Amino acid sequence: MSLSGKNILLGVTGGIAAYKAANLTRLLVKEGASVKVVMTPAAKQFVAPLTFATLSQNPVLTEFFNPENGDWHSHVKLGLWADAMIVAPATANTIAKMANGIADNLLTTTYLSMRGKVFVAPAMDLDMYAHPATQRNIETLKATGNIIIDAEAGELASGLSGKGRMAEPETIVGALANYFESDQPLKGRTVLVTAGPTYEKIDPVRFIGNYSSGKMGFALAEAAADAGASVILVSGPVNLATANPKIKRINVESAQQMFEACTANFANCDAAIMAAAVADYRPANIAGQKIKKSDAQMTVTLESTPDIAATLGKAKRSGQVLVGFALETENGLANAAEKLQKKNLDFIVFNNANEAGAGFCCDTNRVTIIKNDGQQIDYQKKDKHAVARDIIAQLVPLLNNKQQ
Repeated sequence: MSLSGKNILLGVTGGIAAYKAANLTRLLVKEGASVKVVMTPAAKQFVAPLTFATLSQNPVLTEFFNPENGDWHSHVKLGLWADAMIVAPATANTIAKMANGIADNLLTTTYLSMRGKVFVAPAMDLDMYAHPATQRNIETLKATGNIIIDAEAGELASGLSGKGRMAEPETIVGALANYFESDQPLKGRTVLVTAGPTYEKIDPVRFIGNYSSGKMGFALAEAAADAGASVILVSGPVNLATANPKIKRINVESAQQMFEACTANFANCDAAIMAAAVADYRPANIAGQKIKKSDAQMTVTLESTPDIAATLGKAKRSGQVLVGFALETENGLANAAEKLQKKNLDFIVFNNANEAGAGFCCDTNRVTIIKNDGQQIDYQKKDKHAVARDIIAQLVPLLNNKQQ
């Protein structure tokens, strides 16, 4: 059992079981995790922040900002940093806030910003735990994707005996380790992902391009890495950062450069996802100096760029999976299905450029996956990170079946 390299955010709330969270911190660090602790104001009445700071070797966060120097503790950055969040102990009060989206302290606000999985270890007296309101809130947390590490039965701080004790730290660490082990369906695989636009130069200061932000491709790279894959991300010019050590980023500008990067790496990959918006044409001649404006009309002769997906489709060997994207403005499903067959793809992701909240320059997308057996899967509009997870969920069984 190891959590080596994982970033774990530990949320500690105001219950007597907070003392167990100190041992939980120690065990997480022992297993190789990097741990940051967020405490509610009430939690400080049970265990001093200094205890957690010493055990985690990181400053403990309790407020939105440091009143002495104004340092802002960004809940957004914490949510992006953490591979998982564990709230232990989770009191009835905090569980109710989490279930109902109440963000009145740093812990619950960070919870609403979490990208990774959230684990909740309830701890309270048996009547509070058994109360219908608490059980309803726990069910709500389960329904929204959180993992509940169930309370245990035993002697409680009130002197009563029953269910409500926080699970032991060893049990919680085991649940985290099991999750990361089971949530790695692409472990040992290498996935190539393309993202963003390409810029095709007209002269030293002008280019032909498109509106792609790269967000969909970057979300796919992150989702594949989260699933255990080693990712080669070939990115056109975008204003996005990558921090995951499993993602090797290759920056390119033109379609030709992206073509060369993809063809150089594809043979060593198990799968490739072509999410980039590659220019179909480029200027046949690039001016060596800036073209000066004049009253005369200017004609730019264009030539085709190399077709990356089609080239990889021809080179695809048995066992490899190739996924394409089709952003269309008319006859979308028909055009996507034609592209699927023409380029020898295993499935294609279609989205409509005319639909609000889909396609370029937004954080959401609505897609239809078309498989080469004709099956179509329609998805609701979602955040692009959720869309990426849907796509990876379709990739995994297809890859496993091909490589059996």
